[in-house]
Amino acid sequence: MERKSDFSEWYSEILKRAEILDVRYPVKGAYVWFPHGYKLRNLIYGILRSLLDEEHEEVLFPLLIPEDELLKEKEHIKGFEEEVFWVTKGGSTELEVPLALRPTSETAIYPVFKVWIRSHRDLPLRIYQIVNTFRYETKHTRPLIRLREITSFKEAHTVHASRAEAEEQVKKAVTLYKEFFDRLAVPYLVTRRPEWDKFPGADYTLAFDTLLPDGRALQVATIHLLGESFARTFEIKFEDRDGSLKFVNQTCYGISERCVAAVISVHGDERGLVLPPEVAPVQVVVVPILYSRGRSGAEGGAEGGAEAEEVLQAGVGVVKELKEAGVRVLLDDSDERPGAKYFKWELKGVPLRVEVGPRDLRAKSCELVCRHDFSRTQVPLAEVVSEVKRALSEIQDQIHERAKTAFRGFSSVFLCEQERCGREVEERLGVSVLGEAVAENREGGERGAVAEGKSGESGEGGEREEGGREGKGGSEGKCVICARGGKRVYIARSY
Repeated sequence: MERKSDFSEWYSEILKRAEILDVRYPVKGAYVWFPHGYKLRNLIYGILRSLLDEEHEEVLFPLLIPEDELLKEKEHIKGFEEEVFWVTKGGSTELEVPLALRPTSETAIYPVFKVWIRSHRDLPLRIYQIVNTFRYETKHTRPLIRLREITSFKEAHTVHASRAEAEEQVKKAVTLYKEFFDRLAVPYLVTRRPEWDKFPGADYTLAFDTLLPDGRALQVATIHLLGESFARTFEIKFEDRDGSLKFVNQTCYGISERCVAAVISVHGDERGLVLPPEVAPVQVVVVPILYSRGRSGAEGGAEGGAEAEEVLQAGVGVVKELKEAGVRVLLDDSDERPGAKYFKWELKGVPLRVEVGPRDLRAKSCELVCRHDFSRTQVPLAEVVSEVKRALSEIQDQIHERAKTAFRGFSSVFLCEQERCGREVEERLGVSVLGEAVAENREGGERGAVAEGKSGESGEGGEREEGGREGKGGSEGKCVICARGGKRVYIARSY
């Protein structure tokens, strides 16, 4: 399977053959998680939960939103009105008030915030939920990337006494998302979206984008400063310390299962998945090399049978030790030939294979084989736990470094703030305007860490000025359309 030359076909095949998603469900844009894929999803979202739980509390709001609540925020619903699924009947009875399947949850959550928040003592409030959302996607659907049912939408909502506190929360959200994607070994570009492309109802929107093998940008996370806009619509006020009533300031930020798509797409190769150990459902597979002939060459002889049993028990022992050390490990003692086993687990992206054969056993050793580069290392059986843990740590780092090295494809141009100029660039070049790189990207200089793996590190993301020249220019220049004063913005073909 050619990943770069035919990414679309590779992606579809990997989802099926590596048992991530079953796309045969009879509703366009809705898919079934296979057990292996769902374990991958849960490990990824487990990291996200652990980061959020440090400061947020998890909640669960209803799926159904009354029409009158959804329509309250006119600017907000204007961004979603063509994508809403409506429930208009209960059985055969027409509903008095149509109910929307949530496209996002602001209009479900904020009427409740009005009830929950009364005083400055109730602030700040930070909550999140991981839920399914529904959007009537009319474009070409693509599993995990463009869906009608988003099965794993994480949305965080925070409420603050002042705009300054809300803006500080935005910075915290950026830091949290950086750590999340670093742990997935997925590089990213953080930008402030143009005014015409911000979240409906937001003061401004920040977004994280990564690059897929076909050179297209994939938006994998967004952060929105809402200010007082939704508070005024839903009358969310609090009594301040001086007794005055004030509107709250809010933020919200979301991630969908596009983060799973990013892990699959950024790290995979022609043989299948390449999973970072931190999120691999199986981190290590132990494969005993069992021969049907003994050393004497007698088919099924006693010596051969005894030797095979010794090899198998050695494999069982390795699995037991690794499990006790907290490693997600599996023993493949099936009747398949070794080559077939290797193919199967390489396809599923298991980061490390431990091979134990008769020759290894006589040397009291085993062989470690890394999935990402197929390097082999002989290690003593007595040190297998420490060696496996060392190898998994190195694999995580090497996968991340390889992804950052390959993270090239964003170009930049100078644009003014007029939507007309931005739209013209998009139409002429067949790209999306992603926006200005945020300050957090620029540690170490103007072009600093645009493409980041760990905060403040490396990466210019293959930045090119319009026209293809490598550019080390400043952040301001003449708009490429109207020649008025403009700022450097990043552009890319996108999903």
